[in-house]
Amino acid sequence: MTDAAAPISRAQRTYMLTLMVLVYTFNFIDRSLLGVLGQPIKADLKLQDWQVGVLGGLAFALLYSIGGLGVARFAERANRVTIISAALGIWSAMTALCGAAVGFWSLALARVGVGLGEAGYIPPSYSMIADYYPPEKRASALGVFTLGVPLGAFLGAVLGGALAQAYGWRVAFFALGLPGVALAILFKLTVREPARGGMDPGGAVADGQPPSFSAVLRMLMRKRAFVHLTLGASLTSFSGYAVAQFAVPLLLRGYDLDLRTASLAYGVVGTLAAAVGVGAGGFLADFFGKKDARFRAWIPGFALMAAAPLYMFAFTRPTIGALGAAIILPAILQYLYLGPVFALAQNMVDARTRATATAVVNVVITLIGLGLGPMTIGALSDFFASRSYTGLMSFAVGCPGGVAPAGAEGFAATACRAASFSGLQQALIAAAAVYLWSGLHFILAAKHLKKDLLS
Repeated sequence: MTDAAAPISRAQRTYMLTLMVLVYTFNFIDRSLLGVLGQPIKADLKLQDWQVGVLGGLAFALLYSIGGLGVARFAERANRVTIISAALGIWSAMTALCGAAVGFWSLALARVGVGLGEAGYIPPSYSMIADYYPPEKRASALGVFTLGVPLGAFLGAVLGGALAQAYGWRVAFFALGLPGVALAILFKLTVREPARGGMDPGGAVADGQPPSFSAVLRMLMRKRAFVHLTLGASLTSFSGYAVAQFAVPLLLRGYDLDLRTASLAYGVVGTLAAAVGVGAGGFLADFFGKKDARFRAWIPGFALMAAAPLYMFAFTRPTIGALGAAIILPAILQYLYLGPVFALAQNMVDARTRATATAVVNVVITLIGLGLGPMTIGALSDFFASRSYTGLMSFAVGCPGGVAPAGAEGFAATACRAASFSGLQQALIAAAAVYLWSGLHFILAAKHLKKDLLS
């Protein structure tokens, strides 16, 4: 639908946001499958943890981040509904192709394709939502929108784990990738493109050439609150994506669970915590932000600083029950930042530069968080595992794919499993410490927030 100038009804706003959440859910189903299926893929293709980290992070992040900038510039002048629909169709098809991979490089190429498709979603989506909702309701709307993250992670974990255990990891990619193509058609046919700036205090802006990318980037770099928010979100994502990538492998290696049970446990606990955190972050920011805008940065800042020691404590629990109980609170605190960060980014710029501002945030988050997080923590896991391995050979030789070769004696299997678990456990504790650093950036952002906001 293209009648952008007509008033937006409440029903249209609700329908748009509902479908946006559904698309974001598919986005994270496809994005998170590598984490859920990482252990069987690693064993089948004989990979190391750093390679699993590359597949889950850097291979996806490269074109996702770079492509996002180009899409954002295009979205400042083109129909955002069309862009989102095309992106959804591309990443869904490439997810299905992951199931046809025969080795590291073919799977990496398919993941690059998923990243290229998903690059077309976030910048136009945040821009569209900002044109459906007024400034004082954007954090709440974006908090609801971001519920697609835990919903997608939950469905990816539960369905991916069940399908992989019953039919193999390849079938999981086929079954969960292809339905997104049908959703892309529905989105294109039923969602309306809004007027740019129609919900801003000054009213809609005229169509025309937006400011150049260099001009927008210079403007953003002058806003110290924007810089600190972007760095804080990126470091939070560094740890968050690493935890998401290796949570199911941790359960499989150290808690005697099968894939279906481990993925279900991760899906239920992780989704509950993330849904509460994402939803609460947006609403808390809007509620307290009415009194003082700095609360929009203070809330995630202090939450992340508290999450660091709580995560470290959780990762050292000896039983699955104790781990599940201990990890809920830090997971909630970790997700409080999502709604406030992107709402503040939208409120720091005008309607013609919102998609670009979102893309800049997203590029830095993706490169630092998704690109480096899983790969770095995976490399640390390999390093710590090698140090704790008690076998006669090196860990890489004695434990290909992290497990003992078929037919190996009981001692070899035990040594491989113990080293794999210990290495990953230590690496995730290191990842949790990064939340202290990220929280500090949010606190620093609050100092400059009032003068950097446009509304």
